[in-house]
Amino acid sequence: MTIAKNWLTRRAMGALGLAAMAAAAIGSTPAQAQGTGTIKVGILHSLSGTMAISETTLKDVMLMLIEEQNKKGGLLGKKLEAVVVDPASNWPLFAEKARELISVQKVAAVFGCWTSVSRKSVLPVFEELNNILFYPVQYEGEESSKNVFYTGAAPNQQAIPAVDYLAENEKVQRWVLAGTDYVYPRTTNKILEAYLKSKGVKDEDIMINYTPFGHSDWQNIVASIKKFGSAGKKTAVVSTINGDANVPFYKELGNQGIKATDIPVVAFSVGEEELAGIDTKPLLGHLAAWNYFMSVDNADNKAFIAKWQAFTKNPKRVTNDPMEAHVIGFAMWVKAVEKAGTTDPTKVIDAMIGVAVPNLSGGFSAMMPNHHITKPVLIGEIQGNGQFNIVSQTPGLIVANEWSPYLEGSRDLIADWRSPMSCGNFNVKTGKCGGSAK
Repeated sequence: MTIAKNWLTRRAMGALGLAAMAAAAIGSTPAQAQGTGTIKVGILHSLSGTMAISETTLKDVMLMLIEEQNKKGGLLGKKLEAVVVDPASNWPLFAEKARELISVQKVAAVFGCWTSVSRKSVLPVFEELNNILFYPVQYEGEESSKNVFYTGAAPNQQAIPAVDYLAENEKVQRWVLAGTDYVYPRTTNKILEAYLKSKGVKDEDIMINYTPFGHSDWQNIVASIKKFGSAGKKTAVVSTINGDANVPFYKELGNQGIKATDIPVVAFSVGEEELAGIDTKPLLGHLAAWNYFMSVDNADNKAFIAKWQAFTKNPKRVTNDPMEAHVIGFAMWVKAVEKAGTTDPTKVIDAMIGVAVPNLSGGFSAMMPNHHITKPVLIGEIQGNGQFNIVSQTPGLIVANEWSPYLEGSRDLIADWRSPMSCGNFNVKTGKCGGSAK
């Protein structure tokens, strides 16, 4: 129980611990290693199918980061080599491609996945073969694997702050939780439903709806949302709709005359890449919650945008939040490899904890013992040019809750991958690793 109490104290102290870890990471001396050949880096993103609209750009930014690192001399005296595969928005194929990258291609680490169902598909492969996955997208939490580093947002770093913003600033009282039918929306909405009820929201003021990937016929669903919002209480849609289904969803909102001033939508999977090249008129004023927007106004972000557009030879190419998560994750991996003096996954996994690197929204993000990073939370309003006007930003960086304090069976769990705990689901009540006592 002492371990659990110590961890809870660290979590409560938050920023104090981060500052110490960041200082240690910044001051570390890179180890040197000799060798020939290349260090292979796996890129596991859908380049076809329903998720290609979101994932292709993540492949591209990884190629840019690898090229940049090679220009700096590579890593441990070797050049990095990108190994790109296309799991084609096919969840079982993700596992096959992950196994190929690790067993056949012998990659040192993999950067990939978008949907939680794809991450769940590959997770047993990474644990069996002891390799490393950097997962760059917001997700539902309720997980902490030794072999995964979660550089996207946990629910308390995106979903819950978004709901708080709507309740406080838009005075929302009725809630539509609309998502694609898979694990991320269902678990996130389960957390949000419990959170809303803890704030006094009644059952009749929560509407939940799920649709398949690639869903295109939104007429009846939007009509029911419109009816739900006509009860005299301010209503909002919290959207965990993924991929190309977002385009007809927003179009149908416009067709039925639903404006952001009437029923605002806050989305967790709509960013600059999804808005590029589509008519944004139906989306004006609607919101998105991320940890980074292209419109962040600072020198580091401007320099990153310039490098990205030069690399893609496209001055109109946009940046987005999951790209920034890969920027952070890749920089952390490079520092951890240098710190460990090897690409051996076991040693790199241990070296990752405490590594801190600059993020593009301001400040340093640190890798915590639960294998999640610290992040700011930003709320942005969709503009006519496909960019976001940032209307809210947390004053500091938020530590991720890997297990939700609002769910029975999860609220007593914590993750700490350092020795001696080395556990992703330690129960602070039973004092044992292994999850819920139920």
